[in-house]
Amino acid sequence: MKIVISKSAKKALEQLDAPTKQRIKKGIYKLPDGDVKKLQGYTNAYRLRIGDYRILYDFSDKIEITNILPRGSAYKK
Repeated sequence: MKIVISKSAKKALEQLDAPTKQRIKKGIYKLPDGDVKKLQGYTNAYRLRIGDYRILYDFSDKIEITNILPRGSAYKK
């Protein structure tokens, strides 16, 4: 499955410390396995939970990582 990472997700990933960055990268490349849940109110939106971070992504014919956020701000619209 093809995985595409958006510009904002890449920027957020680069700002993290090295161990967290490695855990998130490992989790992204194991998608769609892991602690994944469908987001309510969206058609193809899902989240991957890795520690205190949430990786938000769309899943259709490819996996598109839209954002990487801390838990507290991940679900605010």
